[in-house]
Amino acid sequence: MEVNIYDFDGTIYNGDSSLDFYKFCLFKNKKILKYFFPFLYCTILYKFGRKTKEQLKSSFFKYICEFENINDIVEEFWQKKYKNIKSFYLNRNHDKDIIISASPFFLLKPICDRLKVLDLIASNVNEKTGEFIDKNCHGEEKVIKLKQKYNNIIVLEAYSDSICDKPILELAKKSYLVKKQKIVEYRKK
Repeated sequence: MEVNIYDFDGTIYNGDSSLDFYKFCLFKNKKILKYFFPFLYCTILYKFGRKTKEQLKSSFFKYICEFENINDIVEEFWQKKYKNIKSFYLNRNHDKDIIISASPFFLLKPICDRLKVLDLIASNVNEKTGEFIDKNCHGEEKVIKLKQKYNNIIVLEAYSDSICDKPILELAKKSYLVKKQKIVEYRKK
């Protein structure tokens, strides 16, 4: 099977969808501010190696427990933020596209359905508690999750805004770095 791989945040989405979603939720319920200082404390512990990336991100997404039906809010968010999908991506066919992202699956699933991409691989986060169920889908973990899901896959093209995605970029026959609307070829080493 031949596919194209895209990172999401900063690559096809102009911004960070997780941060934008938090801001969106903050306008709906100011009570979620109470999760900021515990997250800040967890960030300090993470910097000193006392918390994992999953614990840090779980601390961030804990605020979603304040909402009864987060999926309705996600739908509303994408109605407003669809405009943040970069034009270079909108002007392509997506039937061979797999989006692989560290953002939560529940957050990206509706937009991926709307874009009609082949598949979405993202961080598995409990949409009631904000807890990460397994490893954060970042860096080398993106390749691991891709290979767990697909056996014989040929990656034609890969796109990312970050060198952190080097493991995915190295898999593809052609790879590209995306900076805003500019796309430049990634040179494999």
